[in-house]
Amino acid sequence: MIEYNVTGAFLVGLMGAAHCFGMCGGLVGAFSSQLPNPKQGNHLAHQLTYLLSYNLGRILSYTLAGALVGGSSAMLGHLFELDSYLLILRIIAGVMMIATGLYIAKIWVGIVQIERLGQVLWRYLKPLAQRLVPITSPLQAITAGLIWGWLPCGLVYSTLTWSVAAGSASQGALIMLAFGLGTLPALLSAGVAAKRLANWVQQKTVRLLSGLLLIAFGAQTLYIALSQLN
Repeated sequence: MIEYNVTGAFLVGLMGAAHCFGMCGGLVGAFSSQLPNPKQGNHLAHQLTYLLSYNLGRILSYTLAGALVGGSSAMLGHLFELDSYLLILRIIAGVMMIATGLYIAKIWVGIVQIERLGQVLWRYLKPLAQRLVPITSPLQAITAGLIWGWLPCGLVYSTLTWSVAAGSASQGALIMLAFGLGTLPALLSAGVAAKRLANWVQQKTVRLLSGLLLIAFGAQTLYIALSQLN
């Protein structure tokens, strides 16, 4: 079942481009505008180095979160010897996968309401992130990405529920790594490329097919988990 979760996580990241533009696009734009000018050499390559460093930190934060929740849930399951523990988590993950599919297809957008859950943590992280601006080195860009990766996001939280149900730290990390890689095209895009990507993912047919695929993944996850509970 992990293969489906990894595929679904990548698809959520890729097809959630519109949400990514809304949540992080402004941050990336502000970040890019404050980058130090290169003393010599190619300006585009210089900018890309910083953007890749920033996104490396962001994806690392997702991967770390996936490892933490996946490892913690597996440890609790073994510690208390709860046979149905992971199955219940997989039911929750299946429901969240279906909800995410409905969001991608723009049938129901209630999943973004869970972003409120992260506001408490972000209240403490935001001042720390703001101290890192302006960015003056690739290492500082990675650090900024590590912090900005905890920005409250309904799609991130939804995918994290799959990591919780993954059964191990490594599988939880892999799911969130796939999600992070899926978001990379949107957050590396700029200008015409960003507009073309945004227009493509907003096409009704593309949204609907992607959403239905995620719903199918979620339905299969639910079916497997429920059949094992009997």
